Amino acid sequence: MTCSTTAGRMVFLFSLCGLAGAPAFAVKAGERACLNKAEQGAAVATHRVIPLAEAIKMLREHGHPDEVVRVQLCRRENGLDYVLTMLSRSGKVISANLDAANGEIITSR
Repeated sequence: MTCSTTAGRMVFLFSLCGLAGAPAFAVKAGERACLNKAEQGAAVATHRVIPLAEAIKMLREHGHPDEVVRVQLCRRENGLDYVLTMLSRSGKVISANLDAANGEIITSR
């Protein structure tokens, strides 16, 4: 039997395709898997990440007064990142990745 995506056989397909045992936190190099709202809340509650407000404050302290329009908390090989999309006053879209554990800026472009 081949793996298909019919909704009525989802549990069977997960076990048949080997997805049921795959760890939810596994991320390959260069990939990004973002957390849902419940996972984000758990990460903050267990102090694995700093609160988003604190991360944005640290970003502003490093000269990014831009308006934050989107935020994702995503897994990476060594932990979690805040991925922020911002809009500058000139209308330019800017992306920044911060280490979610300490707020350190990883990339900004």
